[in-house]
Amino acid sequence: MQENVTISRIAWSLAEISGATGLSLGFLRNEARSGKLPVKRFGRRVLVLAEDLHQYLARSSQDDKKAEKLEPQ
Repeated sequence: MQENVTISRIAWSLAEISGATGLSLGFLRNEARSGKLPVKRFGRRVLVLAEDLHQYLARSSQDDKKAEKLEPQ
């Protein structure tokens, strides 16, 4: 008997994140270089852990809400 096993992704490439979120690859590279988006390097391969990506996206949306409150109406 064959069981269906679902394995959740634990890491994503910057290109995959770009395709999934609509954020440009250049923007994501800049975020990684500045340290805002944590990355793991494996040789030339750059990956973002799923947990770090979720935290980054949540933090970015919170920063946007704070900026909206500071803008004059």
